Amino acid sequence: MSLVKLSIKGISYSQTQNGAYALILNEVDGERKLPIVIGAFEAQSIAIALEKEIKPPRPLTHDLFKNFAERFDIVVKQVIIHKLVDGVFYSSIICERDKIEEIIDARTSDAIALALRFNAPIFTYKNILDKAGIYLKANPLDPNKDSQEIDDVLSNPDTFGREEESNKSGETYSKHSLQELNELLDQAVSHEDYEKAAKIRDEISKRES
Repeated sequence: MSLVKLSIKGISYSQTQNGAYALILNEVDGERKLPIVIGAFEAQSIAIALEKEIKPPRPLTHDLFKNFAERFDIVVKQVIIHKLVDGVFYSSIICERDKIEEIIDARTSDAIALALRFNAPIFTYKNILDKAGIYLKANPLDPNKDSQEIDDVLSNPDTFGREEESNKSGETYSKHSLQELNELLDQAVSHEDYEKAAKIRDEISKRES
């Protein structure tokens, strides 16, 4: 299976669920986006890594992992989002020490937070992107809308630090038909509600698997 390189577009705050964020990944050589719903703590850690000028007074968990790894000459080489099951992404961290490579299972949000800190590339498999990727419709009248959403997250640290999981109660789509789900997905994408789009896409993926 061929690997597809991803970049981080940014983080968007959930409009429908408190404490949840959508991490938006870009297909580097394509137009598809991969939205992944993550929790507030993971969003904070990724946002801080994206904003190089933000330095927390004490190391966050992912900073501690990086310091620990560097002390023992462990390098994160790459991160691979390798599986999608029932709407849940699974990732692997590829590490190297003394020219010996190890593969470590990790939550996708943790893996990406570490990839940022080690400047390691992020990949997924083509079949996962085919299944879960979405096309976002650009709005030429408001090209800065996505950036503004990301800025809102980064400039509002009071929303960080809560430990609620992003997959707690919210709207479910189990009673909708596939046609209705695809229509709802198009609506969510057109409104740039990435968190809702991710949930609908996950329900579609479960039906088609």
